[in-house]
Amino acid sequence: MNFKSPHVRMFGFILMTCLLITAMHSCMTFRMSSTEIEKHFANKNVIYTQQHYTTGIYTIHYVEAGDRTKPVVIFVHGSPGSLSAFIDFLSDSVLLKNNLLVTTDRPGFGYSNFGRGEASLQKQSEALKPLLEKYQYNRPIILVGHSLGGPLIARMTIEYPELIDQLIIVAGSVDPELEPNEVWFRAPLATPFLSWVLPRSMRASNEEIYHLKPELERMLPYWKDITCPVTLIHGKKDNLVPFENVDFAQRMLVNAPVRVIIKDEMNHFVPWSNPDLIRDAILQSISTNQSQLSAH
Repeated sequence: MNFKSPHVRMFGFILMTCLLITAMHSCMTFRMSSTEIEKHFANKNVIYTQQHYTTGIYTIHYVEAGDRTKPVVIFVHGSPGSLSAFIDFLSDSVLLKNNLLVTTDRPGFGYSNFGRGEASLQKQSEALKPLLEKYQYNRPIILVGHSLGGPLIARMTIEYPELIDQLIIVAGSVDPELEPNEVWFRAPLATPFLSWVLPRSMRASNEEIYHLKPELERMLPYWKDITCPVTLIHGKKDNLVPFENVDFAQRMLVNAPVRVIIKDEMNHFVPWSNPDLIRDAILQSISTNQSQLSAH
C-alpha cells in the first residue's frame, strides 16, 4: 500500500476522525450508569431509589434518598451535566437526617432523553413540574440550581409559585447581557448538518446555551413575580459565569427576600469545591421556613 497516496491519507484522516468522534461520544457523557449509582450509595450505606416518569415527549430520570415525610430539596444541574453533579449531597448525613433529597437529569442529559436538548426554559420547567407535584406535601420545597440550572429554577418558580418555597441559585447564568457572544461557533454546531459530530451531552448543551440569551430576555418581565426567599451563591473567580450575575438578580428580585453569599477565591464549580456552602444554605432555608411557620 502506498501510504503517500492522497487517497490513502484521506482515508486515514477520515478513519482517525471517526475514531476520535466515537471516543468522544463514549467518554463525554457526564453521567453515571445505574450500576455506578448503585455502587455509590452502597459504599455510603444509604438507601435510595432511581425512578423515571414520562410527561409529553420527555422521560425524566431522577434519584431520591432520605425521609419521604420531610421537607424536599430538589437539585438541578448545569450544562452539560447530569444528576450525578449533586449525588454526593444525597449521601450527606447532615442533610439526610431531616430531608428528602432529589437530584434529577434535565431534558437532554443523563438518562432523560439523552442528547435531545430542550432550548426552552419554559418547556424544561413543564418537564420537571411532575416532580414538584409529587412532593407538593413535603413542605418546604427547596430548589437548588447550579449554572444553567439557576435560571431554570427561577423560571420554574415563575411558572409554579404555589409549588416552590425557596430557591438557592448557585453560580447562576441569569443576566442576558452577561451571556458571551458565541453565536459564531454555536450556530453551525446547532444545525443538523454538524450537530452529529458532537457527543450527545455536548449536543444537548450547545442547543440550550445557544438559545440561552433570548430565553433570559424573555424572563425579564417576570422576575418581579418571584416572591419566595432566594439565596445567591457565587464566586469572584468564576471564569464561566461572571459573579456580576448576582447584581442582576438582586436588582430583578424586587419582591423576594434575597440572601447573598460571595466568596473571593471561589470558581464556578461550587458543588464540588465548596459543597458546604450549599449544604449550609439548605439548612438555613429550612430553618427560616420553620421559624416563619412557628410565627404564624
